[in-house]
Formats: sequence, structure tokens, C-alpha cells
Amino acid sequence: MVALAAGVFGAVVSYTLGLGQLTQPGPGLWPFAISIVIIVLSATLAFTGRGLQDTERFSRSSLLTVVGLVTLVGLASLLPVIGFEIPSLLLMFVWLRWLGKESWRSSIVISVGAVAAFYVLFVLLLSIPLPRLI
Repeated sequence: MVALAAGVFGAVVSYTLGLGQLTQPGPGLWPFAISIVIIVLSATLAFTGRGLQDTERFSRSSLLTVVGLVTLVGLASLLPVIGFEIPSLLLMFVWLRWLGKESWRSSIVISVGAVAAFYVLFVLLLSIPLPRLI
């Protein structure tokens, strides 16, 4: 039910951003589409999920999902303030090191490499106007 509520909230908020059209999408079009998918999947799971037998039980490790969500909210709040480089680097590092249990070295190398690749792809090649530090 939490996912269903989050999907409805996301659909309402993204609709207020403006959907535009498929040929000229507005800023809320893709978040709206994803929210609709979340609503449909959550409603399906709400009706059929009780009979499932191969599910995972909630445990202490289930809290990692909450940590992932909190770090995504942190990324979204820091993005317009200091650009995408530092928040993206921190997000990837936290996910790799503490959520993925990777080594310090691989977490640092992969985080820096991925953010550099995102910078080249989105900023230099695709010219997407992301808020950025550099």
C-alpha cells in the first residue's frame, strides 16, 4: 500500500509539472509514466500478493531499502544546489560501499568512473542542461 500511495503521489506531482506531448515532452511526462507503472504493479501485487509463497521476509536487511530511498532524496535535494557531480559521486559511493559491501578501492574507482562517464555522456555528448559544478 505504501508503494501504491507513492505512485499516486508521484503521478499527481508529475502531472502538475506538465506532461506536454510525446513529440515535445514536458518535465512531468516520464515521472508520470513511471508513477502509473508503479500504481499498476502495486495494485496488482495488493490483490495477488497474499497467495505468493516464494517471497522474502522482512528483516534488518530490509532497512537497506530505506537507506537507498533516503540517499535518493538527498541526491534530488542537492542536485539543484551544487550540481550533479558531487551528489552523484556520494550516492554511488554509499550504494557501492555500504549497501553493496564493495571494497573501498572498487567503490572509489567505480564511483569516480561512472560519474565521469555520466558527465561525458549527458553534458558533453548529449548537451543536457544538468545543474553542474564544473
